[in-house]
Amino acid sequence: MRRPASFQRLLIYGLSGPVVALNIWLLSQAFRYFEHSITLLTVAAILAFLLNYPVKFFERARITRSQAVIIVLLLSLTLLVFVGLIFLPLVTDQTTQLLKGIPGWLKASQDNIERLDNLAQARRLPLDLQGFSNRVNARVESQVQALAGQAVGVALGTLSGLIDTILVVVLAFYMLLYGDRLWQGLINLLPAQIGLPLSASLRLNFHNFFVTQLLLGLFMFVTLTPIFLVLRVPFALLFALLIGVGELIPFIGATLGIGLVTLLVLFQNWGLAIQVAIAAIFMQQIKDNVLAPRAMGNFTGLNPIWIFIALLMGVEIAGFLGAIIAVPIAGTIKGTIDAIRHPKQDIVAIPIPYDSQRGGN
Repeated sequence: MRRPASFQRLLIYGLSGPVVALNIWLLSQAFRYFEHSITLLTVAAILAFLLNYPVKFFERARITRSQAVIIVLLLSLTLLVFVGLIFLPLVTDQTTQLLKGIPGWLKASQDNIERLDNLAQARRLPLDLQGFSNRVNARVESQVQALAGQAVGVALGTLSGLIDTILVVVLAFYMLLYGDRLWQGLINLLPAQIGLPLSASLRLNFHNFFVTQLLLGLFMFVTLTPIFLVLRVPFALLFALLIGVGELIPFIGATLGIGLVTLLVLFQNWGLAIQVAIAAIFMQQIKDNVLAPRAMGNFTGLNPIWIFIALLMGVEIAGFLGAIIAVPIAGTIKGTIDAIRHPKQDIVAIPIPYDSQRGGN
């Protein structure tokens, strides 16, 4: 009796791999076909999820949900307009100046590379820094020209972006009003042993991930902006924003942002680049060792290897948006499977805020 059972188990495991791979491929093809619509729905769902917290706050003040939703949306739109009128022009101007200045930085860095190359040749070291620098500069210049060319398309697509923003706001409004009913109806289509754990795990993982990463990203942006201004870093606002946005990608996002900013400053001033790297890494250590443990526990739900795999798959399927939502989706799948296998065990989220460990969804 044992052999047929073990053979059956091996057969299931052997067939599950191709089935999962096929489903992932079909998912990627479906996303590419409906990419624009899925992106709008996803952004609207995330926005509605985050705005639901202030809506609940106003509901506690004995305001109806419809009134609370309208108040929160009006406040959010006011804040968005304020940021758009003051903050966005500064970022746009610095981005344009950065793209125009990179070719000049590359030419200025050639002198330093040439000195190092001459030193290496004098000591008979098998290095060709000049050739390597030329290849890197050519590649960077081509990318900068491509980005500059896309800037015209972005300017022409402003109207389309405005329409998309309006659609996202309208969708978020209706999701705040009727999203619970829609979600409950979808969950009811699934068996109770799957639907209930899936709903609890999804809500917990997305809550923990987005609230935590947004707060940590905001910390990096707010603290690095004045530091870069004091150091007289060019494009201080843009560089601090780049590192803060990179924080949305767990594990590697902030490090990639710091590395990119350091590299860009390195083209202009070696000494300043070292100061930028030290300041950014110092604030990153404060974030990782002081703030992050208070905001979240260890990533106990998933092995770090699986998290990196989830990130790679998310980027492959949906680009930057996929990298952002890959970890909470992976945590949801893991939490749902664990809840089904061990019904009496609490759902583990990634990450786990200390406040949520007291219970409640």
